[in-house]
Amino acid sequence: QVQLVESGGGLAQPGGSLRLSCAASGGTISNYAMGWFRQAPGKEREFVASINWSAGRSVKGRFTISRDNAKNTVYLQMASLEPEDTAVYYCCRGTSYSGAFYFPTECNYWGQGTQVTVSS
Repeated sequence: QVQLVESGGGLAQPGGSLRLSCAASGGTISNYAMGWFRQAPGKEREFVASINWSAGRSVKGRFTISRDNAKNTVYLQMASLEPEDTAVYYCCRGTSYSGAFYFPTECNYWGQGTQVTVSS
């Protein structure tokens, strides 16, 4: 059974940056599309960034998703943080040998989430 464990969340000031990590165990991230979603209180889970099975890095606006297959870890670098970025951030593993994805239904395994709070 694949387990994903996020870390790196916390309190950040507006305009600041954070790097989240997602470490996988019980299975590999190599050859799998990976993604990050977030969920704020009272809102639906929403897409943040994803990366296809073979790419090492993908940039989506202020967010950069990257992977280190040797460490079995995916990262989310967040820059120019805004209060609206406050949410629980979840990583997920998609399908093998597939492209980037955008919907939570395309995830097969989820982490437990890490809280990100952006506030002065």
